[in-house]
Amino acid sequence: MQQSGNHNQCANSKPLLAVLDGKKAKTRPIWLMRQAGRYLPEYRQIRAKADNFIDFCYSPALAAEATLQPIRRFGFDAAILFSDILVVPDALGQKVVFETGEGPRLQPLVATFDIEKLPPLSLDRLAPVFETIERVRSDLPKETAFLGFCGAPWTVASYMIAGRGTPDQAPARLFAYRNPTGFQLLIDKLVDASIDYLSAQFHAGVDAVQIFDSWAGVLPAGEFERWSLEPIRQIISGVRQRAPAARIIAFPRGAATRYADFCQISGADALGLDTAIDPRWAAAHLAPDIVVQGQLDPLALLAGGTAQASAVDQILTAYRDRPHVFNLGHGILPETPIDHVAALIKQVRSFEA
Repeated sequence: MQQSGNHNQCANSKPLLAVLDGKKAKTRPIWLMRQAGRYLPEYRQIRAKADNFIDFCYSPALAAEATLQPIRRFGFDAAILFSDILVVPDALGQKVVFETGEGPRLQPLVATFDIEKLPPLSLDRLAPVFETIERVRSDLPKETAFLGFCGAPWTVASYMIAGRGTPDQAPARLFAYRNPTGFQLLIDKLVDASIDYLSAQFHAGVDAVQIFDSWAGVLPAGEFERWSLEPIRQIISGVRQRAPAARIIAFPRGAATRYADFCQISGADALGLDTAIDPRWAAAHLAPDIVVQGQLDPLALLAGGTAQASAVDQILTAYRDRPHVFNLGHGILPETPIDHVAALIKQVRSFEA
């Protein structure tokens, strides 16, 4: 794997990687979830060049341009690959379409048989994603880290079972209660697929990856351990067998107090925190060597002004004594004003620990 041989060299030149390695930075590195997207006029311009969203994700020239746009405009400390978590079910043979204004649509998995007949992950189907990585890699500033990602098995499975996004992931939760053996089979397939996919991303040139478990917070304790924490642990272990130096951020959104030992159990290098966690609680209850990432409310960024500045200061102050990557607690909202993002970056970079 590309990364494993030059771990320290990369960290020295890329501030975000140094923090992921556990070093406290004088100036906090910053990137934002969904930083490439609809809030940028330049993104809206190139998005119109593809007939639909999935085609956009599989168009290396367009996806690479989308990845690079926020780096050119704002100079974030990391670029994150422009793609979607649902390319994995697509590459597992479950057709994915995006309906305008309605989000993704998949053919629901309704029985164990539907899961059993899913083929192995097609890396050939994902070849455009790896080409996007290669294109971005060659154009990134040397100080900018490059992040890949995948969806965690629980979150991806919730779409595959329901065939769409749902408010409370009830279809997947009911499936798991009623047919735990069949659901375990799906989770196992997604673990294997995610290991292959993330390993291929490292091979193509990313510096680190994030595992998004966007719907982890709906799971009760026992189900959280079985369907969120354990699969993520298996993915991290599997990727590290192929790329021992792989840096991995876990983002189990909504994990609440279960954040406390998530890194120790999963093996993640850093822990993405959501907006519901009080930064003061996290600073007090997470082990001091855990790298934290987050966790500004996207609505505070949308509001701007005093509300934004106060929330940013609270986060920066809470984590002044530990390794911290500044980010949002979820994705940036499409209607966010660009000048609010510029103000955020200025405030973060002017705060010295």
